Amino acid sequence: MENKKIVFLTQAAMIAAIYVVLTVVFAPFSFSEIQVRISEALTILPAFTPAAVPGLFVGCLLGNILGGAAVPDIIFGSLATLIGAFFTWKLRDKHPLLAPVPPIAANALIVPFVLRYAYGVTLPIPLMMLTVGIGEVISCGVLGMLLYTLINRNPGILQGKKEIKKKDAA
Repeated sequence: MENKKIVFLTQAAMIAAIYVVLTVVFAPFSFSEIQVRISEALTILPAFTPAAVPGLFVGCLLGNILGGAAVPDIIFGSLATLIGAFFTWKLRDKHPLLAPVPPIAANALIVPFVLRYAYGVTLPIPLMMLTVGIGEVISCGVLGMLLYTLINRNPGILQGKKEIKKKDAA
């Protein structure tokens, strides 16, 4: 039982750390009304482990803080990621193509209001929903599904286990 808690906390911490690094390294693409936050590809991970839900939330929170985001963005942008991650986890036993839908929807619906009221972006809200949504489709739908395929083909990745091939074992 104790081992499961350690694995959960370790996975959550690693996911948070990777999210932060990707957000900060790709900062020019991670913020603004037209964004492709590469780190959002990780929102596919709740389909594999519940540890991804708090990991993504903390990672987004820290990434927004370190990226110099406004307080409403830190709060509501992080909540959008939490909502997306939670519902991806709830859909984990459904068709894999549904996995990126919650983070795409949550961010497309919430982030435009953050852009308007935290940053004063004057573009129409529906247009910002479209631009943020397109960015999320690229990061969650395309990059996230590539990550999903990689993990699905190599299930030991999340447990830190290297798969031993039959000819390697001989």
